Amino acid sequence: MAHKLAEAEIQVALGALKGWSVVKGKLHRAFTFRDFVEAFGFMTRVALEANTIDHHPEFYNVWNKVVIDLVTHDVGNAISDLDVALARKIDGLVT
Repeated sequence: MAHKLAEAEIQVALGALKGWSVVKGKLHRAFTFRDFVEAFGFMTRVALEANTIDHHPEFYNVWNKVVIDLVTHDVGNAISDLDVALARKIDGLVT
């Protein structure tokens, strides 16, 4: 079960998440790659990791850019510990 984070917990988490911010109530990060194939490959790796914890991101992709937003619907469309865990996993996939 996901745990909704308080604002103070979100700020602590952001301190350890490089490049992430809160935009419109969601954890948000944009990535830029060399080309579409590299961007799409990254999205595929993220999808596989997300599936292992049964928590799925919102993706946006145009050519070499990938934007990811994370929010947990089960806690009222708020940021949860699952979002932070997935953000950490995503950071580990960046080459």
